[in-house]
Amino acid sequence: MTQPPDPRTVSRPGAIRSPCIKVCVVEPLSGLCIGCGRTLREIGGWASFSPDARERIMAVLPDRLARLKETAPDAFME
Repeated sequence: MTQPPDPRTVSRPGAIRSPCIKVCVVEPLSGLCIGCGRTLREIGGWASFSPDARERIMAVLPDRLARLKETAPDAFME
């Protein structure tokens, strides 16, 4: 079966690339969204950040989420 495209990599003309996967839950101790790994400040300012700033944030999100899964596994209960 074919997997649907990853919404973080789908590009639409004029669209801003985003790590959002529509799982908007902030883990209270870290302040990170368990869906994308961003802080509330990063989420709120995303559209106003420069493309370079967004790319720098995107680069650190996998590590943030991995650390969050180790330190707050209960936040990811399915």
